[in-house]
Amino acid sequence: MKLHIKNMVCNRCKMVVKAELEKLGFNPLSVELGEILLPKAISQDEKTKIAERLNFFGFELLESRKTQIAEQIKTSIINLVHYNKDPLKINLSAYLSDELHLEYPQMSAVFSEIENQTIEKYFIAQKIEKAKEMLTYGELTLSEIAFQLNYSSVAHLSAQFKKVTGTTPSAYKTATSDKRKTLDEI
Repeated sequence: MKLHIKNMVCNRCKMVVKAELEKLGFNPLSVELGEILLPKAISQDEKTKIAERLNFFGFELLESRKTQIAEQIKTSIINLVHYNKDPLKINLSAYLSDELHLEYPQMSAVFSEIENQTIEKYFIAQKIEKAKEMLTYGELTLSEIAFQLNYSSVAHLSAQFKKVTGTTPSAYKTATSDKRKTLDEI
């Protein structure tokens, strides 16, 4: 049986979910971002038990198909932006359609309904958060960051960065306080 979980955004999330399921006596066959595969079907009472335990750690068991689709979109975008080693040289709509095997207009409508923002705005927010991370580490130039995140130019990245954060990348880099968000807060 497959369960869908909201707010799983990193490998530590997977470890926590797996450990908690094992404490409850469930031995998942696999734990991936946003998904758990259990060896057999479980009762509604067992689902409730899992949901309550995961809620304690900030996760949420997703029941409706629409919320599952929205979470799968978010997980795919997070993987693309934060964990893909290659520069982002791909059309987002084609990428999501291939990943989720759904038509993009359907995904877009569901995502906007559930998340109250467009897929594109969410994608931009993730890219800006990745840019903030890269700026914080100071290992890449702004030009290299723009290339890695598939911006057409440094000016385009800077304009989008300022629109989202209210500050320029240079000002962000020199600021003393860290304004980064966790991935599940975006």
